[in-house]
Amino acid sequence: MWAVRGLLLVLVLVTAQSEPQPETPAEALLSGEGQPCVRGAGPRCGPGLECFRADKKSKVGVCTCKSTHEVCGSDGVTYKTPCALKSANDRRDQELQPEPVTAKGKGRCPSAPLIVTPPGEVYNVSGSQVYLSCEAVGVPTPVLTWNKVVNGGRKKVELLPGDRDNLAVQTRGGPEKHQATGWLLISPLTEAEQGSYECHASNSQGATSAVGAIHLVQSLEDISVKRVLKDEEL
Repeated sequence: MWAVRGLLLVLVLVTAQSEPQPETPAEALLSGEGQPCVRGAGPRCGPGLECFRADKKSKVGVCTCKSTHEVCGSDGVTYKTPCALKSANDRRDQELQPEPVTAKGKGRCPSAPLIVTPPGEVYNVSGSQVYLSCEAVGVPTPVLTWNKVVNGGRKKVELLPGDRDNLAVQTRGGPEKHQATGWLLISPLTEAEQGSYECHASNSQGATSAVGAIHLVQSLEDISVKRVLKDEEL
């Protein structure tokens, strides 16, 4: 009899340990990022969060991350804040994914260049001023160069500042936004400058390019005609 009672007691203890324990009252009151919080008695923000109130006199606010910098995760994804990375790990726990995401470093993850604003097509008369522009993003900040496409696309000639008196090449980079913008300015426009131009963006992660064009027309009236024809082709 005593042996049976002992066995039943062991089974009860094992079952109790295997069942999930309910949250304590303190844990239940903790709010996550983006959830409401109340000053004084009420839901409080969890670890790494603070209660932000747009109106300082208001008791109700929203839980926001104390750290506002971006974080590069071990999964290659850039998270807006360390709290966003923590939320991703919480979701992984719920989905029973074994490998947690760790922070590889502060800031965005390295990425190959992406041209977000390619050079377009310009139509103008001889002697006018024309320009092409190009914008690319990437980590590290991409380096932009311009090439003249010749021989039906079989050859590319890099354009450098000071190559010709009527040609100017400018670039501007933004390390914080990892964005680079480049301009190709021609003034005055001659027949030799019409043709295709390539915007080339590169960094340590890769390279990409996009092509624009400059067209020489006989008169200003031809500009609108050429544009209409181009739109009809599209």
